[in-house]
Amino acid sequence: MSTLLPCYVLLDLETTGGTPTQDRITEIGLIRYENGVETGRWNTLINPGINIPPFIQRLTGITQDMVDHAPTFSQVCETLLQWLDQAVLCAHNARFDYGFLKNEFKRIGVTFQKKLLCTVQLSRKLYPQHHSHSLNAIIERFRLVCDQRHRAMGDTEMMAAFIDVAMHELGEATIQEMALTLLKQPAIPVGLDHLDIDTLPATFGVYLFHGDSAVLYVGKSVSLRSRVFNHFQGDHRSAKEMRIAQEIKRVEYRITGGELGALLLESRLIKDFQPIHNRQLRRERQLCSWQVSRDPNAKPLVTLINDSDIDWRTADHVYGTFKTKRQAVEVLSKLADEYGLCDKALGLEKGAGVCFAHQLKHCKGLCAGRESAESHWLRLLTALSQYRLLTWPYAGRIGIRERNPEYAITEIHIFDQWCHLGTVKDYQELDELSAWPRFDRDTYRYLLKFLPRKNVEIIALHG
Repeated sequence: MSTLLPCYVLLDLETTGGTPTQDRITEIGLIRYENGVETGRWNTLINPGINIPPFIQRLTGITQDMVDHAPTFSQVCETLLQWLDQAVLCAHNARFDYGFLKNEFKRIGVTFQKKLLCTVQLSRKLYPQHHSHSLNAIIERFRLVCDQRHRAMGDTEMMAAFIDVAMHELGEATIQEMALTLLKQPAIPVGLDHLDIDTLPATFGVYLFHGDSAVLYVGKSVSLRSRVFNHFQGDHRSAKEMRIAQEIKRVEYRITGGELGALLLESRLIKDFQPIHNRQLRRERQLCSWQVSRDPNAKPLVTLINDSDIDWRTADHVYGTFKTKRQAVEVLSKLADEYGLCDKALGLEKGAGVCFAHQLKHCKGLCAGRESAESHWLRLLTALSQYRLLTWPYAGRIGIRERNPEYAITEIHIFDQWCHLGTVKDYQELDELSAWPRFDRDTYRYLLKFLPRKNVEIIALHG
């Protein structure tokens, strides 16, 4: 007889989505063990009180009709607590399941606290040579047979089968040692509920630090759990981290399909909430850019335009994304001085005769007839080249698909003319997106970084 822990419950949930504060539980499946012996199992559908999205119904096979007459969570909570009594709660991506349980209990006024063991983390400790530790990967690796994948009891049985295989391969002592190591809890700020932190998953997403009445900070990471703990471990290394540690009351997280989704969501949430400890990615007013005339003899050679006036499919002579007209003029004036450009030709100075910069020998003499318009125009393009904005390289809208298989999340980020139109989970949602793109400097930078990558899945949505 092999024993993982003296008393533990393997549990899996099916839900309406991936956000514990918004989505709800649709099914619970669990198996209880005491001293290495299975003492019982329990499985029930749950009426979530909200609609199950079509893609979730397709994934799990749990339809709206199946749950409409099922018991609500409040009706089964006492039974669930009896099954979990004095047991360590074990689950695959345990913080995901624990987050849903904690929020369901909170809605009915019950404080739910349990020691937690994650079988994903256990697999990583036991089999560090393998890259993936998703349930699909474990099933394939150990050739397990699952009759009901993405159903609560079917996935719970796969966890039990994995532990059994690991016991036979590595021995009871090794498994117990790793399990006890994972049960140790790191320190967190005193104002924060330790159990909120236990729900943080080690995957892509965005986290929000809440104070008493406002969002303190928004961040993103490819591993939410480790990034958040890095904040707390460094709370005495900077004044900002110390203030966050003193003010934080709650941590919220949102799982995304990948790194780009986390960047886009972080940028949007920072602009929406304006957290007091975020300095970058704040909401921007309408940006402006310099547009250079195609005619070297034009007066002026450059025109300041708003980002909303740019056609990104033909924007081959547009430069810079400036927050204010003053910033744009300061940059152009500095470049004019550095490259010997004529302030009058650029529209920076009015009046007749040569420009003042020529009198100071900073202008190379376009206004005095000592330089051709073509030569001056080419030097202007060289001066502005570091600020050049690229034309949109596609005929229309594109999608970038990201997949997070451990959480069964697929997202398609829709873009047109460097603008993020929105993120959808399937093509049926495309018609709901905005038809009026709004340029955002952060999104532009993200796309310049991601589009050249070889592993980026780009979907043409035009034509």
